[in-house]
Amino acid sequence: MAGWDARDLDGIMACYSDDVDFAAATVVSRWDRPDGRLRGKEELRRHFERGLELAPELRFAEEAFLPGPGGYALLYRRENGNRVLDVVELDEDGRAARVRAFYEQAQR
Repeated sequence: MAGWDARDLDGIMACYSDDVDFAAATVVSRWDRPDGRLRGKEELRRHFERGLELAPELRFAEEAFLPGPGGYALLYRRENGNRVLDVVELDEDGRAARVRAFYEQAQR
């Protein structure tokens, strides 16, 4: 979350595996992908770059961190009041390998 607050895209991307599988409604709206999925760091980086452009005041406030075997769920509130739940499975190096993001309200 500190990487996001600092708008440090390289730092953010260091948390993800090279072959990350990411799905979110924002993928559908930004890239017109009906399945909402991105694969690999290159696609995810473009997605996050676009997100930072769309939200120059982006900030996250953690509401709950729920650890589990091989991953975690993170509930947080964005600067615009929208709540988001990220469900993350980690690879053997502790990087996010599979991520599913759920938004309380539509998010572009």
